[in-house]
Amino acid sequence: MKVILLQDVKSLGKKGEIVDINDGYARNFVLPKKLGLEANGKNLNDLKLQKANEEKEAQRILEEAKALQVKVEAAKVVVKMKGGESDRVFGSISSKEIAQAAKQQYDLEIDKKKIVMPDTAIKNFGVYTLNVKLHPKVTAKLTVDVQKES
Repeated sequence: MKVILLQDVKSLGKKGEIVDINDGYARNFVLPKKLGLEANGKNLNDLKLQKANEEKEAQRILEEAKALQVKVEAAKVVVKMKGGESDRVFGSISSKEIAQAAKQQYDLEIDKKKIVMPDTAIKNFGVYTLNVKLHPKVTAKLTVDVQKES
């Protein structure tokens, strides 16, 4: 029996795949647990429409990420911190502080988890370029200027 999987099923396949399985396994396990649907004409057509809709949505999200990339790369976020005499910041700058500064200065909604911080924390004053992963296919470069608070 051909079945369209509604969820990932171990040893069968991923969501949306059409698999050929034994009739008994389909009737007794896959169909009652709502893990799949019988692959008839209506269900195949619904699957085709759903995949087209998902592709359109994915394309829209990618376009939004590219538009946000342009805004992020045009921005220069200034973070003011207290510091000592030797160009060192008291503490360190976190991605949360950078995201908040971008929101305040440029009204950019950047998730703090998407900002890729350098291996060593930012503890000195100066200009830094950080990567921001907006989408699996889109990475923007954010310029952060750490200045001494007067």
